[in-house]
Amino acid sequence: MQVSVRGTGPALVMIHGWAMHGGVFEPLVARLEPQFTLHLVDLPGHGRSRGSAVPFTLADIAEAIAARTPPAPWLGWSLGGLVALRAAQRLPKVVRGLVMLAASPRFLRGDDWPQGVEDAVFAGFARDLAGEFRTALDRFLMLEAQGSDHLREEIRMLRAIVYAQGEPTPRALVDGLALLRQSDLRAVLPTLAPPSLWIAGRRDRLVSPAAMLAAAGRTPGSQFLGVAGAGHAPFLTHADAVARAIGEFCVGLPA
Repeated sequence: MQVSVRGTGPALVMIHGWAMHGGVFEPLVARLEPQFTLHLVDLPGHGRSRGSAVPFTLADIAEAIAARTPPAPWLGWSLGGLVALRAAQRLPKVVRGLVMLAASPRFLRGDDWPQGVEDAVFAGFARDLAGEFRTALDRFLMLEAQGSDHLREEIRMLRAIVYAQGEPTPRALVDGLALLRQSDLRAVLPTLAPPSLWIAGRRDRLVSPAAMLAAAGRTPGSQFLGVAGAGHAPFLTHADAVARAIGEFCVGLPA
């Protein structure tokens, strides 16, 4: 796995979402690198980690990131949030704070989790991946941008980013989709030791802000921020507000 390092100051680990790579965070990097040393992860099969042999499981990825980065707050966007949340549970001495950015402990809707996404949506992505995976990616990007006040701008940025470091491997896309579809980390929330910040896009159609607010309510030492007018990638369209919230949270963490 590849982890690039930018900036100066205390460390902050940043983990991207499904089908992307660490470069997706460039708007945040530009704002945070004067304040933090940013460790930008490329998940296995994505970006410069296309050839990584790290198994695509939350625990294995968390361990691999921890082996390549210093103790620090971890930020995870979307799928990356599941990795960061698992690491916060298993490695509390390594993960000193947790930023869940448009990420939920469970993405799939259930009888006891009505805020999640219908399984038919994930089933559709899985069918597309079995054929032309670019079709699946395009559908996913459309879903990520839905609801944003800057819909066309966000779609344009996401499409430009997704292939900027080469295509993700089909295997990584299948495995990542399975994690989104099957993971349920709600039970770990009451036991989390690191303080956490939950940042939701108020118009997110993939990860409901209600789901994130409910998760934050189950987590001790948590804070919640809803970004008005933002969709699933608030750091692209509302980078100043998101960067400011992250900076204030990290600076306020116990030494």
